[in-house]
Amino acid sequence: MIKELTRKQFDILEVLASENQPLTQRQLEEKTAYSLGTINKTVKELTNYGYICDGQITDSGHSVLEPYRVKRAVFIAAGFGSRLVPVTLNTPKPLVRVNGQRLIDGLIDAVLAAGINEIYIVRGYLAEQFDQLLYKYPMLRFIENPAYNEANNISSAMCARYLLSNAYVFEADLLIRNPAIVKKYHYKSNFLGIKKQRSDDWCFTAPDGIITSQTVGGLDCYQEVGISYWDDVDGRKLAEHIKAAYEMPGGTERYWDQVPFVFFPNDYKVEIRECLESDIVEIDTFTELKAIDKSYDV
Repeated sequence: MIKELTRKQFDILEVLASENQPLTQRQLEEKTAYSLGTINKTVKELTNYGYICDGQITDSGHSVLEPYRVKRAVFIAAGFGSRLVPVTLNTPKPLVRVNGQRLIDGLIDAVLAAGINEIYIVRGYLAEQFDQLLYKYPMLRFIENPAYNEANNISSAMCARYLLSNAYVFEADLLIRNPAIVKKYHYKSNFLGIKKQRSDDWCFTAPDGIITSQTVGGLDCYQEVGISYWDDVDGRKLAEHIKAAYEMPGGTERYWDQVPFVFFPNDYKVEIRECLESDIVEIDTFTELKAIDKSYDV
């Protein structure tokens, strides 16, 4: 048994685990984008270790993937959602219904489908309304953010900072259209982004697949999507760095995701994980909501 998988070994085992059926090397080539020669060599390695047999992952293969399994999901859901007024005057933005379903439901369903059952929701604005989720999702655990009205979302990260190792962090107001982007296993810390020639939104530059800067607006960049994964080492660092940033002058006005990319950029090597615009939608304004759900256009 090997103690740590190479990236290629991980990628092949992760595909086999997610497919849960035998795959040919040609199918692995299509799903991983590795060359057939690389697939052939890596499959032989994994077969010799006993992690693959007849094109299918073995129990030993599942065991060696275990250190890369996502342990929990943390939803940042305490904010007011001012740009979605008037619907957020009486309803927290994650609980707003789009075409009949609450925004957060699609995200929670995707998390559960990936086998992640430890789920935390950091709540603040109209906090008691989140209790309705327990009828459908009794496993949810709530974390109260008493500072939600006085600070930016870094205050929510402060409340959950010791839960970020081997964890997803979600903005709770995203409309997910491709649940498969939420995965059971991850090799390294990563942040979702949509490849853009130009963006006026929050975006990353990521040469060689590693995020090197975060800005508002950019060219040849990745538009930031509010879904990230933090491995054990980075999650532990975040717990300390979030507190340090929060206590800096002006720190309460910052966003939590600025911590690794603005406050402590030399301490992290976070991968960009590319997704498509068709995979997920961030509804920022009431106008955008009306365009997606015509029932609001009255």
